[in-house]
Amino acid sequence: MLGKRECGILLHLTSLPSPFGIGDLGPWARRFVDFLAAARQRYWQILPLNPTDIVHHDSPYSSISAFAGNPLLISPDLLIQDRFLRRADLEGPLEFPLEKVAYPAVHSLKKKLLERAYRRFQAEGTSPEFRAFCDEESFWLDDFALFRTLKDSRKGRSGATGRPRSGTAARRPSARPGGSSPGRSSGRNFINTFL
Repeated sequence: MLGKRECGILLHLTSLPSPFGIGDLGPWARRFVDFLAAARQRYWQILPLNPTDIVHHDSPYSSISAFAGNPLLISPDLLIQDRFLRRADLEGPLEFPLEKVAYPAVHSLKKKLLERAYRRFQAEGTSPEFRAFCDEESFWLDDFALFRTLKDSRKGRSGATGRPRSGTAARRPSARPGGSSPGRSSGRNFINTFL
């Protein structure tokens, strides 16, 4: 490859067109790949695909996980195709600015749609592939799901100042025998929405 001149483009997924306020891994991403192939482009450089956080202005370079994917990049169109959402779930005005991502509105919409899709997924029963994924990725997935659950239950805050309260030790809840820790048993369904 060295010595051979090739070209490509840098475009993050969030910059693709979408009726959902943010570009995602859906039909427009596939169209863009087809466009790149037709234009004889060899590379598509993107920014990190990890979850972003409003606290850090949704910067892809300030992620809350090195392993998890960004739920904002999940395509509602593909969830409809896979029958986890229905067209009726998308009813209502979807008006977003064209020149930038309105992250608070996008977070709200995607959270609502993903929770709805999760309920349908759960109603169908857990697939062996999903269980295998959770088992294989448990070295990070369980703690991340618990972290997101606790973070969401506090509306994104890690604490009033982000630091431990005065007079308390900063420590992670100790794991109980059998792999569970305080907080894991309560809200299990809510935790599962992040798996």
